[in-house]
Amino acid sequence: MSPRVDAFNTTAVLQGTQPMPPGSFLNCLPLAEWSAFVQAWGPDARTYTQGEQLPLGPHDGHVYIMLGGCVVQERFPLGAVRNAPRVARFRGVGELLGEAKLLHPASAVTTVCLSTTWVMPCPVQRVTALLRRRHLAQTALLQSLEARFRSDELIYCTAYRPPVHRVGTLLLHLAVTAGTTDPGEPGPVTIMGPRQKDIADALLMGTSTVEKAVRELRGHGVIHSKYRQLVVTDATRLQRILASGPNPPAPAPPA
Repeated sequence: MSPRVDAFNTTAVLQGTQPMPPGSFLNCLPLAEWSAFVQAWGPDARTYTQGEQLPLGPHDGHVYIMLGGCVVQERFPLGAVRNAPRVARFRGVGELLGEAKLLHPASAVTTVCLSTTWVMPCPVQRVTALLRRRHLAQTALLQSLEARFRSDELIYCTAYRPPVHRVGTLLLHLAVTAGTTDPGEPGPVTIMGPRQKDIADALLMGTSTVEKAVRELRGHGVIHSKYRQLVVTDATRLQRILASGPNPPAPAPPA
């Protein structure tokens, strides 16, 4: 069965009226430049189901703009052999995936959809030509990549922080970049797809450590969790916990 496209606000996204996560490619891209992408490749936008891989292998000739959903990208710096170390990063709405192909078309990155994911495939050669002609689009891509690097450093490269801060920072990031809200209950933000094991792999932490951090955040009343579903129930309070010192305040006592 094909996934439901109406799960996404297709009209608002393609018209450029839906706000995009701060620092993402589509957030940095001026509306006129986005219109050029939509005119060229909007009709090719399609959805992938949970567990499917985006075609970003060495012989695939597209980059992808994320319009909805959540993916995890995995790289193997020492080679893709059994038990080789890997680097995992979550990517969400508004980002351009496979950007290395714009420099090296044979580059590859394993990209797995963690939920139903809506993307716009864009041919590498044509995107390269468009970026050379439209300097505002080129600048937007550079700005978004710099924002991504800084975000990745804050999320994935802070082993010195307590686990609850590291897990909470990632969940807050995912709430902004891959979360969805119910119009009837606009406060909570649901993150579909990532399991606690996926979070552990990305943060290079033990699964039991992540489970303990999630329990602590649940005790604070800022999240609740189900299988492949995490809900940030109080983003403001979660931000206060993350801004606290190395020892966050004790969870609130049960009512």
